[in-house]
Amino acid sequence: MGDTPKIRFKGFADAWEQRKLSDFTWASGKRNKEDLNLEPYAITNEHGFIPQNKAHDEFGYMKNTDRKAYNIVTPNSFAYNPARINVGSIGYYEGTENVIVSSLYEVFQTADYVDNKFLWHWFKSDEFSKWIGRLQEGSVRLYFYYDKLCECQILMPSVAEQKKIATSLDHLDYLITLHHRKCDEIKELKKYMLQKMFPQNGEKIPEIRFEGFTGTWEQCKLGEITDILSASRVHKEEWKTEGVPFFRSSDVMAAFKRTKNDKVFISQELYEKLSAISGKPQQGDIFITGGGSIGTPYIVPNNEPLYSKDADLIWVKKSKKHDPFYLYSYFISPIFREYLLSISQTGTIAHYTIEQVKKTPVFFPSLEEQQKIGVYFSDLDHLITLHQHKCDTLKEVKKFMLQNMFPQKG
Repeated sequence: MGDTPKIRFKGFADAWEQRKLSDFTWASGKRNKEDLNLEPYAITNEHGFIPQNKAHDEFGYMKNTDRKAYNIVTPNSFAYNPARINVGSIGYYEGTENVIVSSLYEVFQTADYVDNKFLWHWFKSDEFSKWIGRLQEGSVRLYFYYDKLCECQILMPSVAEQKKIATSLDHLDYLITLHHRKCDEIKELKKYMLQKMFPQNGEKIPEIRFEGFTGTWEQCKLGEITDILSASRVHKEEWKTEGVPFFRSSDVMAAFKRTKNDKVFISQELYEKLSAISGKPQQGDIFITGGGSIGTPYIVPNNEPLYSKDADLIWVKKSKKHDPFYLYSYFISPIFREYLLSISQTGTIAHYTIEQVKKTPVFFPSLEEQQKIGVYFSDLDHLITLHQHKCDTLKEVKKFMLQNMFPQKG
């Protein structure tokens, strides 16, 4: 495997030196015996050190506990949960004031010839995960205490190269955080606008409206303005690994949550046979789930061959009376969610039938205003997808860099 990484910055050529962590770390956690009024922190897998009142930590918030039993963490210290380090529960504290953490955490510091951010990124690498797998101990639950950490070995370059690597990976972390934050901000904006751009509480106009539009909105049943259809059932033995995509309720949920789902297909021959009976989905048609997570919509993006029929999917056809992106947005709005709750006898509707879909009341402004609203929410979805894609791509880049910027040993 070698003693140098696959990827290096220009100007660095020396071999990396192997060291044990016992050579340059020492346990630094001290009990808060004087009961100092220091802020309690926790360690999370995703973000490292965060104030404990913001963490959903298995040990809970220390509001009513004896803080004298907890450990003081000074700036530029590492801390980790020995029972959860295998899932990344380690943090590096860069604050300027002392804080305290649970006595269950291991706390340590490093020598001057180690760049702490370089070491922090190594702790997130596959190489460190291998050491955890080899050295953790226990029966029912596995632990990785500080004495085991000291047995780990790491190949280290000069401090200058350490800093170069750390700066590069820090920049990737910054970009990942930036796109993640942008994504969350747009999701919050979308949530807020879905509450404000549709009439609420018996009103006939929304609180927020595009300039130039006046007059009340018309409420009518969905079955009065478009066709609500079903289609011939496809049995599991008719599924294929290629051909015409067969869209199921699980595919609708995956599209809505932006997650992956195993693709299923049917033959071209079966598609033509079944579509001769029920017709073919067209761009702007909407599928809506009738079971599972009730009322989740999916808008058909184009006119490419697509078939959809399972027990829990209802087909809402596009019509000249409504804009498909407006109707899709309506299906994810609070007013629609409240309607689903109102037709439930138990607080949770077990199934949303085709007849119930036909009777669903929907507010409609003019087609022009519908289109304006539909484009607005479609643009928000595009931005969410864009930032999520950027975030995922950067995470893959970082994963690749972690695998190739540190030498791999055996």
